[in-house]
Amino acid sequence: MLDPDARAEGEASAPAGGTVPETVATYLRLRGLEPSARSFRKRRRRVADDENAPFTPGRDPRGVGDVLSALTREAGWDKELAREDVVRAWSDVAGEDTAGHTRPVAFSEGTLTVQADSTAWAKQLQLMRAHILSEIVRRFPDAGVDAIRFIGPDVPSWKWGPRTIPGRGPRDTYG
Repeated sequence: MLDPDARAEGEASAPAGGTVPETVATYLRLRGLEPSARSFRKRRRRVADDENAPFTPGRDPRGVGDVLSALTREAGWDKELAREDVVRAWSDVAGEDTAGHTRPVAFSEGTLTVQADSTAWAKQLQLMRAHILSEIVRRFPDAGVDAIRFIGPDVPSWKWGPRTIPGRGPRDTYG
């Protein structure tokens, strides 16, 4: 056996008498270890991978809908998506005629706010509140809608600004 200082660059010898490839010997020398034939010839133990074995449970392909459903459930998006479904299916829930005069505008703390075209529509929908709420809860239980609030049209208000005068003001503006 040669002295480690007397070795040629391309040659490496192992203490057990076997030869070690030059790349492995160089790696081990750089790491500060002495190359040995045993560490090179050690076989890697094969691990049984049941996940990739054929004909095992869970190997059947899944549909895109199932994959997306699992993704949204794991991400915690079910409540938000159910609320979006309420808005998307508003014409089915409230009826075509009613949906033509109303639109959902907000969700806050379990309350769905619906804006109507006129105050008459808003008042009529207040009378139909129980029916519409039960339909939403039946169709979309994950949405978390506990109450519905109906508001009238969004009209301008003159009750703000630095020069506002308290009180009723003139009443002959709109005849």
